[in-house]
Amino acid sequence: MLLLSTIIWNNQTTNVCHLETAHWVREYIGEDFYFTSYYLFRILFVHLLPCCALVALNVLLFKAMKSAQEKREKLFRENRKKECKKLRDANCTTLMLIVVVSVFLVVEIPLAVITALHIISSAVIEFLDYGVANLFVLFANFSLIVSYPINFAIYCGMSRQFRETFKEIFIKRPIGAAKKDNSSKYSIVNGPRTCTNETVL
Repeated sequence: MLLLSTIIWNNQTTNVCHLETAHWVREYIGEDFYFTSYYLFRILFVHLLPCCALVALNVLLFKAMKSAQEKREKLFRENRKKECKKLRDANCTTLMLIVVVSVFLVVEIPLAVITALHIISSAVIEFLDYGVANLFVLFANFSLIVSYPINFAIYCGMSRQFRETFKEIFIKRPIGAAKKDNSSKYSIVNGPRTCTNETVL
């Protein structure tokens, strides 16, 4: 917590702020145990287990995609184009998911490594050069920020449905097209048009 203290600086009384751990941490748990437990929990449940689960998911997705590709080739040989097209769309979605998860892992694993090294250096034996570690963390955080527009580019480049939905939401369509859409929606909702332009309910 942040506390206000009074010190003598240049022969003058000056108020300064300083950070101090909570009383219950210092008296009952101990700062070393508290921070070691905190970082271990972070390593296990924020970095290690999610990353391992995502790696396993990526492997399973890749195997499923290979199996689906073999099935698609079989359908193509049998000239079953409709099923083949559905399987191709599913494969594209699976590949996009694999790429997105891989980008996340490339960014997240280095942060997990540097956090684990920090725990070992603080709790067991001090060996980490924190000047280098801070630069590494800055680079990892920068990569994390850059990954957000990269994910957007992946969605745009690999998903036709995402591109079409994005255009419909953010790009204003021509007035004529909007009128045409409204007309078609009206006929679909109210029923088929007759030759006299009346609507059958």
